[in-house]
Amino acid sequence: MLGLNKRRLLLAASLAGLATAAIADPSFAPVFEQNFPDPFVLVAKGGFIAYSTNDGRNLPMAESKDLVHWSPVMDPANPGKKLDGLPTLGAWAKKDSTWAPEVMRVGERYLLYYTAAHRKLDRQCVGVASASDPRGPFVDSAAEPLVCQVDLGGTIDADAFRDTDGKLYLYYKNDGNRVAKSSAIWGQQLGADGTTLIGQPVAIERDSKAWQQKLVEAPTMVRVPGGGYQLFYSGGYYGWNDDQRISPYAMGYATCTSPLGPCKDAPDNPVLHSFNDREAGCLSGPGHQSIFQAAGRSFIAFHAWAATKGCRKVGDSRFLYIAPLSWKDGKPVLGMGLRKAPAR
Repeated sequence: MLGLNKRRLLLAASLAGLATAAIADPSFAPVFEQNFPDPFVLVAKGGFIAYSTNDGRNLPMAESKDLVHWSPVMDPANPGKKLDGLPTLGAWAKKDSTWAPEVMRVGERYLLYYTAAHRKLDRQCVGVASASDPRGPFVDSAAEPLVCQVDLGGTIDADAFRDTDGKLYLYYKNDGNRVAKSSAIWGQQLGADGTTLIGQPVAIERDSKAWQQKLVEAPTMVRVPGGGYQLFYSGGYYGWNDDQRISPYAMGYATCTSPLGPCKDAPDNPVLHSFNDREAGCLSGPGHQSIFQAAGRSFIAFHAWAATKGCRKVGDSRFLYIAPLSWKDGKPVLGMGLRKAPAR
């Protein structure tokens, strides 16, 4: 087994050539062309593991050594079968509605924050499961979810954040649009164990802008190089109806004075949205981002709908995209996609 320092050197070497490859590509192209919505990428064991919303398995996973080439995580005990990282849900949850997983390492354990349908309530809620390995099996031993805003439509899309002082925070969306109410993104401090909530939640982003179409979700809190915080999130209807040319789903951000706000929306939102351009290519419904660091660089992962070169809908799959992320004068800048787009 490679030592930690040697694994880091190999990982840095594998990423060193990505900048050149990205510059040559005028567009985004998926790095994983299998259905993989709501992706979250974790740096683990000298490579990367990505998690997505259910596709028959509660927790689908994919793995990569270089962020460009991905393959499903397979079950070593069952040749040819994909591994489910969360084979058994918590007692409060029912199958087939597990969404938006995110994983954080806390001490020697990996914590999975996931959305699932409550067995007794007509709501989606957020639970937390634990494992000793980032591939699972994750186990949720709690009798009830970690958070569930029943009166506000339920709770989805959890995002865990560790600040530089070591304090942990959890962000989530109340699923208000599901019950004809407003939606907001909430922040709340987590205990040091990552499985308990401290204090009261604070609404730090609301669905008040026209482009959001009365919907905000998929929070990602980051510490900005040079200081300060930014909350990335998605807005608008995630889907792609037959009468729409492209999906209205898009990505915005807000600048925050602390992990719990207050936060102020960027005037140039949305910063990533659908497009169909002869030079730039096609991108429909980009969103539900995750942001991570590897080899001293920042990257952003997100999903977008499968589409033809002419931006026509292809089935109901959402593919995984990854691009470099940097900041200029405090504003986020997305680099070109890590995978070269096919010729139009």
